[in-house]
Amino acid sequence: MRITVLGSAAGGGFPQWNCNCPNCAGVRNGTVRAKPRTQSSIFVRPDEGDDGVLFNASPDILEQIRSSPILQPARAMRDTAIAGVVLIDGQIDHATGLFMLRERGTPLPLWCTDPVAEDLSQGNPVLRVLSHYCGVARHPIALDGNAFEVPGVPGLSFRSLALTGKAAPYSPHREQQVAGDNIGVTILDRRSGKSLFYAPGLGAITPPVFDAMASADAVMVDGTFWTDDEMIRLGVGSKRAREIGHLPQSGEGGMIEWLSKLPATTARRMLIHINNTNPILDEDSDEHAALRRAGIEPCEDGMTIQL
Repeated sequence: MRITVLGSAAGGGFPQWNCNCPNCAGVRNGTVRAKPRTQSSIFVRPDEGDDGVLFNASPDILEQIRSSPILQPARAMRDTAIAGVVLIDGQIDHATGLFMLRERGTPLPLWCTDPVAEDLSQGNPVLRVLSHYCGVARHPIALDGNAFEVPGVPGLSFRSLALTGKAAPYSPHREQQVAGDNIGVTILDRRSGKSLFYAPGLGAITPPVFDAMASADAVMVDGTFWTDDEMIRLGVGSKRAREIGHLPQSGEGGMIEWLSKLPATTARRMLIHINNTNPILDEDSDEHAALRRAGIEPCEDGMTIQL
């Protein structure tokens, strides 16, 4: 299978439109060596075939389509390679791009859990709004461990796992999480036997989560913050990373420590959903160098992984 990173930043992108933190200001004025990034999303397709699955529909989806010709194969007057959309959660940076897909001639095939469907029908009624345009053919994602498939994408199967994290601020589950607010997905290529564990929002690594990571050939996981107090220290927020559902990379029990425990069979260890404040974005920073020494890659827009 081929995995294309359409966007690798957290909500707001990088540089964030209203932010003048050292990273955002530096990339604008050219004093920081860093690559701009759009909000996180990936596209996965089998080795043979044009069509694939869009994981999360970010507000930057139109820019991502323009930048990724694979999403517009131009086989007909109106065409798309997006056979279906899988939502990891109901957050704004992962779901509101659905509005931009409203010109479809048929209902949009969408896979999400029941709690996410509830949030996107009530707190942020994306699905209700789309019913006035193309409509949505929604398929529930079960949390029973059974794999599901997306029609039109042969050879790939998907298995979900409930994660510790936070629901969107407009969700009634924001402070009292329910299973399915946030999931990770193991994407398996049944032909090659290779798999990717994808979890852009990850608040804690439980034994089932670590087992899923250790069983995969590649992992692409939460890279939001470097430290737990990053937003507080910079004066751009009042909450710690773990309070808003993200496991920081550094420190005891951080993501770097967990990724270092994975077996040698884990060929690639990648971070996605990187916040604009995270020092790993600066390619000359000590933090970026520490990641590289640990064999961990920060995702970039446009990168392709073949498994």
